[in-house]
Amino acid sequence: MSDEQPVRLHCFAHAGAGVSSFFGWPRDLGPGTESLPMLLPGREARRREPRVTGREALLADVMDTFARPSDAPYVMYGHSLGAMIAYTVTRALHEAGLPGPALLALGACPPPDAASELSDAAGESEDRLLELLGEIGALPEWAAPGGLWHRAVLPVLRDDLTLAHALRAHAREPLAGPPLSVPMLVVSGADDPLARPDMMAGWRRWSTGPVVTRTVPGDHFFVRGHALPRLLGRACRVVRRLAPARATAGARG
Repeated sequence: MSDEQPVRLHCFAHAGAGVSSFFGWPRDLGPGTESLPMLLPGREARRREPRVTGREALLADVMDTFARPSDAPYVMYGHSLGAMIAYTVTRALHEAGLPGPALLALGACPPPDAASELSDAAGESEDRLLELLGEIGALPEWAAPGGLWHRAVLPVLRDDLTLAHALRAHAREPLAGPPLSVPMLVVSGADDPLARPDMMAGWRRWSTGPVVTRTVPGDHFFVRGHALPRLLGRACRVVRRLAPARATAGARG
């Protein structure tokens, strides 16, 4: 792999979000990494497109990005809902016999076989959903009933939680083919009430490859801080450094 060629870091955001959480990442990622936020339908520049709430619609929207042949390694990072999206895409590539990411990084999301209070609330009443969002700091103080946030953000958030619930259910179904062996980096927020570090360690059961766990400062939205992109930047440079050795081993194999 050329020294000038950066590792692509494909990023999936949490429920209700677009890609703005990743705008400040380039300065923290450091050299050798190119961040590529993945914008789903129904928000920001794609706000007029129908939102996806199921696995098949999700894969139809994103798989072309990853199914194209490439000789360069890449990394996926998903935060909360985004972690389930990144895992779902990686599994779909694996089941299709296509190359997947050199590293799958997952943050702020319990593994599919653990309880997930937020995605399990997809079908709850609006009052209960708002109560839960307030408990985790996801409800803006200025979000008055009937106001802009309730009209523009809450419907997106509910559909995203429906998607998360569907992805978690499908992930518990038997895998087609051999076990997933992708290396994983599992990241927890030290003060995240929804995906505590002990819960996040359960991702070790979801890949036979090496799984590394790390804890960074912050609550459920540690994606907005500096520690996470710095950690991912270091991980991408490791992927970049190991790429020539993996290419040589693949040629010999």
